[in-house]
Amino acid sequence: MNTATPSGVRNDTSAGHMTITPSILYFGTPVVLLSTENENGTFNLAPMSSAWALGQVIVLGVGTGGQTADNLRSRHDLVINFPTPDQWPAVERLAPLTGRIPVPVHKRGTFRFEPDKFTAAGLRPEPSELVRPPRVAECPLQMEARAVRVRTDATEAFLIVEAHVLKVHADSRIVVPGSQHVDPAAWSPLIYNFRHYYGLGPELGHSFRSQTPRRSN
Repeated sequence: MNTATPSGVRNDTSAGHMTITPSILYFGTPVVLLSTENENGTFNLAPMSSAWALGQVIVLGVGTGGQTADNLRSRHDLVINFPTPDQWPAVERLAPLTGRIPVPVHKRGTFRFEPDKFTAAGLRPEPSELVRPPRVAECPLQMEARAVRVRTDATEAFLIVEAHVLKVHADSRIVVPGSQHVDPAAWSPLIYNFRHYYGLGPELGHSFRSQTPRRSN
């Protein structure tokens, strides 16, 4: 018998699990924009979707071949900026860009070098208070942080960055009045779900790297 659960997922007792081999395992995590400092004193801005919190520490997974990884190995200041669901086009404008020159071999043909990612994405930098990289003005939630531990993962394809949050900036419209709390009824993160963009609702669009483009109705 088939029954619908409150989440809308059907409970089919006749169905079973099947073994699959997904190309990626982005099972639904928030998108963040990381601003870091380049060696020449300019700033890089990069989207990523492997971020989670442990108390006042944000754990980040960053590809080892990108400019963000290169920056965080030697310059530990960063800002973790959280865009809203309706800002997914700006995130996607950043997605095929790299701050590395020459473009790393594994990115050639897919990514292009862009030295001014803020402008390319249509976003504005604003000064931070405790770290050198700027915040993204349009993001309603921003966390100034410092990487306290940077190491490679078991596959050596990613850096695991443990970033201690030093200061949190929140748009007053997403803060519970008279408190220090983000209002979950007012704040909705942009979610990256198997290379498709979501808010806390229907799909908004999909990444240029998606292998499962949005189906037409």
